[in-house]
Amino acid sequence: MNKYFKNRKGQNTVEYLLMLSAIVGFVLIVGALMKKAMPGLFGQIQNLISGAAGSLGSSGGNSN
Repeated sequence: MNKYFKNRKGQNTVEYLLMLSAIVGFVLIVGALMKKAMPGLFGQIQNLISGAAGSLGSSGGNSN
Protein backbone atom coordinates (compact mmCIF):
# COMPACT_ATOMS: atom_id res chain seq x y z
CA MET A 1 0.00 0.00 0.00
CA ASN A 2 2.89 2.38 0.67
CA LYS A 3 4.11 2.10 -2.92
CA TYR A 4 0.90 3.79 -4.09
CA PHE A 5 1.60 6.81 -1.87
CA LYS A 6 5.22 7.07 -3.00
CA ASN A 7 4.23 7.50 -6.65
CA ARG A 8 3.51 11.24 -6.64
CA LYS A 9 3.79 11.86 -10.38
CA GLY A 10 0.03 11.84 -10.89
CA GLN A 11 -0.54 13.90 -7.78
CA ASN A 12 1.95 16.56 -8.93
CA THR A 13 0.19 16.77 -12.29
CA VAL A 14 -3.16 17.33 -10.62
CA GLU A 15 -1.67 20.00 -8.36
CA TYR A 16 -0.17 21.86 -11.32
CA LEU A 17 -3.46 21.67 -13.23
CA LEU A 18 -5.34 23.06 -10.22
CA MET A 19 -2.85 25.94 -9.89
CA LEU A 20 -3.10 26.64 -13.62
CA SER A 21 -6.90 26.67 -13.51
CA ALA A 22 -6.84 29.06 -10.54
CA ILE A 23 -4.49 31.42 -12.38
CA VAL A 24 -6.59 31.30 -15.55
CA GLY A 25 -9.73 31.99 -13.52
CA PHE A 26 -8.07 34.95 -11.81
CA VAL A 27 -6.92 36.40 -15.14
CA LEU A 28 -10.41 36.02 -16.62
CA ILE A 29 -12.04 37.74 -13.64
CA VAL A 30 -9.54 40.61 -13.65
CA GLY A 31 -9.94 40.96 -17.42
CA ALA A 32 -13.71 41.19 -17.11
CA LEU A 33 -13.40 43.85 -14.41
CA MET A 34 -10.81 45.82 -16.37
CA LYS A 35 -12.95 45.72 -19.52
CA LYS A 36 -15.36 48.17 -17.92
CA ALA A 37 -12.60 50.62 -16.91
CA MET A 38 -10.47 50.53 -20.07
CA PRO A 39 -12.53 52.76 -22.41
CA GLY A 40 -12.50 55.60 -19.89
CA LEU A 41 -8.79 55.16 -19.23
CA PHE A 42 -7.94 55.24 -22.93
CA GLY A 43 -10.10 58.35 -23.35
CA GLN A 44 -8.22 60.11 -20.56
CA ILE A 45 -4.87 59.19 -22.09
CA GLN A 46 -6.02 60.42 -25.50
CA ASN A 47 -7.12 63.75 -24.01
CA LEU A 48 -3.78 64.16 -22.22
CA ILE A 49 -1.84 63.46 -25.42
CA SER A 50 -4.04 65.81 -27.44
CA GLY A 51 -3.63 68.56 -24.86
CA ALA A 52 0.13 68.15 -24.79
CA ALA A 53 0.36 68.12 -28.58
CA GLY A 54 -1.88 71.18 -28.78
CA SER A 55 0.28 73.14 -26.36
CA LEU A 56 3.40 72.23 -28.34
CA GLY A 57 1.76 73.24 -31.61
CA SER A 58 0.60 76.60 -30.28
CA SER A 59 4.10 77.67 -29.22
CA GLY A 60 5.01 78.46 -32.83
CA GLY A 61 7.95 76.12 -33.10
CA ASN A 62 11.52 76.48 -31.85
CA SER A 63 12.17 79.97 -30.49
CA ASN A 64 15.96 79.75 -30.11
